[in-house]
Order: sequence, then C-alpha cells, then structure tokens
Amino acid sequence: MNIIETLAKEFGLRVEQVEKTVELIDAGNTIPFIARYRKEVTGSLDDTTLRDLDDKLTYLRNIEKRKQEVRDLIAAQEKLTPEIEAAIAAAKTLTEVDDIYRPFRPHRKTRASVARERGLEPLALLIMEQRDKYEPSIEESAAEYIDEEKGVPDASAALAGAMDIIAEDVSDNAEYRKTIRSLTFSNGVLISKAATEEDTVYSQYYDYSEGLKSMPGHRILAVNRGEKEDILKVSIEVSKDIILNYLFSAVIGNLKSPAEKYLSAAILDGYDRLIAPSVEREIRSDMFDNAAEGALVNFEVNLKNLLMQAPLKGKTVLGYDPGYRTGCKLAVVDKTGKVLDTAVIYPTKPQERIEESRKKVLSLIKKYDNDIVAIGNGTASKESEIFIANTLSELDGSVKYAMVSEAGASVYSASKLASEEFPDFDVTQRSAVSIARRLQDPLAELVKIDPKSIGVGQYQHDMKQARLDSALGGVVENCVNSVGVDLNTASHSLLSYIAGIGAQAAKNIVKYREENGEFASRKEVLKVPKIGSKAYEQCAGFLRVAASDEILDNTGVHPESYKAAKELLLSFGYTDSDVRENKLSDLRSKVMSKGIKNVCSELDIGEPTLLDIIGELEKPGRDVRDSLPPPILRDDILDLADLKPDMVLVGTVRNVIDFGAFVDIGVHQDGLVHISQICEKYIKHPSEVLSVGDIVNVKVLSVDVAKKRISLSMKGIK
Repeated sequence: MNIIETLAKEFGLRVEQVEKTVELIDAGNTIPFIARYRKEVTGSLDDTTLRDLDDKLTYLRNIEKRKQEVRDLIAAQEKLTPEIEAAIAAAKTLTEVDDIYRPFRPHRKTRASVARERGLEPLALLIMEQRDKYEPSIEESAAEYIDEEKGVPDASAALAGAMDIIAEDVSDNAEYRKTIRSLTFSNGVLISKAATEEDTVYSQYYDYSEGLKSMPGHRILAVNRGEKEDILKVSIEVSKDIILNYLFSAVIGNLKSPAEKYLSAAILDGYDRLIAPSVEREIRSDMFDNAAEGALVNFEVNLKNLLMQAPLKGKTVLGYDPGYRTGCKLAVVDKTGKVLDTAVIYPTKPQERIEESRKKVLSLIKKYDNDIVAIGNGTASKESEIFIANTLSELDGSVKYAMVSEAGASVYSASKLASEEFPDFDVTQRSAVSIARRLQDPLAELVKIDPKSIGVGQYQHDMKQARLDSALGGVVENCVNSVGVDLNTASHSLLSYIAGIGAQAAKNIVKYREENGEFASRKEVLKVPKIGSKAYEQCAGFLRVAASDEILDNTGVHPESYKAAKELLLSFGYTDSDVRENKLSDLRSKVMSKGIKNVCSELDIGEPTLLDIIGELEKPGRDVRDSLPPPILRDDILDLADLKPDMVLVGTVRNVIDFGAFVDIGVHQDGLVHISQICEKYIKHPSEVLSVGDIVNVKVLSVDVAKKRISLSMKGIK
C-alpha cells in the first residue's frame, strides 16, 4: 500500500500536496501552525482536514506495521507463500489483515485442534478432495483412524473429528469471512428485546428490529447502552439460506461427490458454531465504532461552536450560582475577569430571606456598576431567575440578566486548578466566578474544564476515551489558536492549548510574568524555560502583546513574516501609526490594483501569506468571534406553565444531536426542535442548519408540564 497515494485519493488531493504535508507533520510541526502558516505548502488545507489526514496517516501506518508483523509471524512458521504475501499487501483494513493471519494464529484448545492431535487431518484433507468416487469409501477410510488410546473409538468419531477440522478451516478462511460479513451487514436485522419489565428510557427498544445498514448512529449507541445496563437483549438475525448458499457454492465444487454430505454438515456446523457468533461480534463492534465516530464528529462541531461563541467584552458581571439550603453564591467580576467581591444570599427555600437578598444584590450592582447578572441554569435556577428579574425591575432597565449553562462548572470548581486559582473560596464561590466569566469569555473559561463535561455531546461516556480525549483536545486547540491569546493576561490553562506550548511551559510563562512583570514583546517569551526556538516558531503567531512597541506583535502575522509585512507597508506609503489607528482600509484595493502576483514576487512570499498579512494589518488585535451574535440578555421571566402552543420565542441553541436540537427559550427546561421541525427542506442532520450558540426564533408546539417536555418548531415562523 502506498500511503501517500491512498491519502491523496481519499481526501481528493494531489500526491505532491499530501507528501509535503506529511513531511511537515513528521518534522514535528503542530496542526494549528501548519494550517495557519504553511498554506503555500499544504495548498491551504484547513485545521479539520489536516487533523483528519493526520488521523488517517496514523491508521494507515498502523496497518502497515501490522502487515509486517503478520508477514514475520507466518514466515517464522515457514508458511509464507507468494499468494499469502499478495493477500497481505492487498489488505486495506486491520480486520482483513487479521483474517489472513487467523489460520496461522496459535489457537486455544478447540475441537479441531483436538482432532488434529488425534491425527485426523489427513482424513479431513481426503474429504476436501471431493472425488467422484472413493475407493475405499470415505467411511472405510475413516475406520483406519480408529485408535482407542487417542480417543477415536470408531469411524463415526473419526469422521466427526475430520468435520471439526473442515469447519474450522472454513471459518478461518479470510475470503469467506469477508464475504459473509458483507452479506450479513447487507441483509441482517438487529433485534432488541426487553430484559426487564420495568419502564425505562429504553422502552421503545423492548420489541424492536431494524436493518443493520439503515440503522442510524444514535440508535446503535442507545441500544448498546441499554444492553450494557442489562435492560436489553440484543442480537443480529440474517437469513441462514443467504449465507449457506454462498458457502456451499464456494466450498463444494462437486455436488455428486460422496464427500458432499460431510462437507455440507461441516459447513453448517462451522457457520452456526464458529462463523455466525464471531461475525456478529465483529459487525456490532464495527457498527459501534462507526456510530461513535459519527457522534464524536457531532460532539466536535458542537464543542467548537460553543467555545467560539461571542464574548461579552467590557462588562462587569455579577455571577450567580443558585442553590437551596446553602444559599446562592454571588461573585462580582470586573471587565478583565478579576474578582472584586463575593457574597451569599438566601432568596430560595428553605430560608427565603428575599428582602435581605434583594438589598444585597442591589448594593453590589450599585457599588461595582454591574452591567449584567449571569445566572447558572442548574438547581434552583428558576426561583433565582424570578428573584433576579423582580429585583432588576426596580432599576432603570440598564441591568439585564442572562442564563448561563452550568455544564462542567462543578467539575471545575472542585478541581485542583480551581483550588490553585481561588484557594480561599469554597466550591460554590468558584462556581459563581466561573459562571460570570463564561459570559464574558466562553473560550477562556471553558478551556479549564474537561471537554467531556461540557454537555454538548451524546453517549460520550460509551466511546473509547483515548480517542475522545484526543479529538476534543484537538477542537479546543483549534479554537484557542484561531482566536489567539493575550500573552499578559491568559491563564496557563488557555496558554497550554497554544501550538508548541505544553502544560509546563504554560505554567512557566505565567510564573515568568508574575516575577518579571508583563511581557514587552513576543520574542521575550524565549526567556521562559522550556520555550526554545522550535516552540517559539510554533507558538509566536498565536500570542498577542497589545502594548508592544512592535505593532505586529498584536496581530496574527508570524515573526517570520515581519520583514515582508513591513516592506508591504512601506511600498504603499503606510506607517506603524496607520496600523495602530486602523487607517489601512484601502490597502487591499491598492494591492489588487498593482496585482497580487506582482506584490508576492516583490515580497518573495506566497499569495495565502500575503492575503493573511493584509487581513491582520487591516484589523490589528481583532477577535474572530466579534462578528458572531452576542448572548441573549433578558429582563423578563417565563415559566413553563406560561408557554402556550403557537407562542413564538427567541432562544439559544444549547445542543445539536442526531435527531434534533435543544433550545434555551428562557425557562428552566430546554425545548426540543425535532429534526423534522427545523426547516421545510429535507436534511440528513440538524448540524446542516443549526450550530450551538445560534440565536433562533422558535414556535411552541406542545408543553408537557408533568414531564417537563417542550416541543418546538422552526417551521412556518414569519
């Protein structure tokens, strides 16, 4: 297998393009760096494509490694033939490679291995010859293998042992297994039955069946979890005739041979006892892996959209962590995220000290000139929202409130990171700070939490955790590097996701900053332990130093392109002051007039780099998230009981899953927009239309107050 050519074909790329991209990866360059600063080499491949290509590269290399292992193992048995060598070379998946190795793999004790130990393999080979006529007969030949000491008391026992050998040989045949897997998947049906009489969330699968090839991922994952929890019994059913017809035609070459009846019996036994259970396990494992991969892709999309929500800059926020018995924790956070004050109030049951709580909230708002109250959407959030809405009504309307997802807040609050950041705060005080900061800058705050705990996936606990961690970590890395970080304010959690900077180097940056004051320039980061020239090359373009004398330090222009950027400015009569004062609005048009190719030639850079430099010079210090819709701020209150059919509301998409999207419409319970209610046209997946963080208009279809279910629609809204 030529890995480069295989990748080029799968991704629809040129061989040379893939070859150069793989060279960059093998040289230790990070994906964000390659995506952003090596566009000329990769042909402007984006971060997602590069990560997918890197994953596939690793997979293909693992296949090649396994192929060599199998060659060596078979060769050690002196059984490696040109035919086997060719089959190994042609294999495209790990399963196919393992199928080839199956007959040579050391077996545990089986009926066939016992028969071989008893010397019955020659009899099995005799039957497989499928002669027109046997002289002596097969039965007479079998009698020659009678040996009481070896455990072969009669001819029937000899024949049974020979058929065990044939059954195992048929089962171990790589080509047969490949075809049977395909036939089973194409024609098989998954059957799910109840293993309990209790009413559970899996009740719809208590008497359920669906074709394997048409079963969507979310149902596969649901059935698997139900089986894992001993609530469902699951199996695969396929017409045995389809499989046996194939096997009979493949194995039996002479229907008139006296051996036919023995071969037929062996094939039937081999399928029932060996092939069918094994193939069912393999197919279900593949179905799960594919479903999990699909769910992971959905999780990645949701996580990226959540992290890339618009920040609410320049606002002083009162974070509000709702609670009952222990009260509601408050934290005032200034425009930079610094904690100014904390408090505890008791407006909810059992104490309901509403008047006292109201005065405390109003005093904090007035003292610190709060702009917004950020309320966590967890326990007691509805009562807290009512309390805050009523309290804010006493003001002039300048202060709003927003409901903020608490997903993962408790994980962060109890973490080592939180205790280091706020050693004198209890977990609920830390949570109030986190809620406030999530509204100010979702990305900077959410990177402190394990992505699995953020609550925008489905069935993530069932997935292979190493694969999940790697994929989601890549998403966070992509988001952080897309935005860039302020070298003088970023937490070590945020810095650790910057290309080329690991956890320890990130901590070293913060420590250096604390001991030496703010960084005056990008290049000063080279003084930090564990930041060498290679790390600096990878990270520099993603670090921002707003106060640097070098204006380019506050842009996404990489230091390797500073010379070109300065020559560009000079050639069109601009100065650093023009950049600082945003006076480059006509730079792009001037470049276009002169000709991009001409300018690139003069500066000795590629077109993608030139266009990126222009974009950065036009808006130094820009945040790519600023163009996104801001969070919804409210000053009124809605209750579940207030909702009526046909009521049209504005909401925020909180999660996008296979069968729909959950939308926050300002009540404690998110409403579900089923995939069939998202738009008029047919869509395969809700993510084709919706993303986490989207602001949407929805219409109430129905409300089940008892079950706390809200059904919404986005169709037919004027």
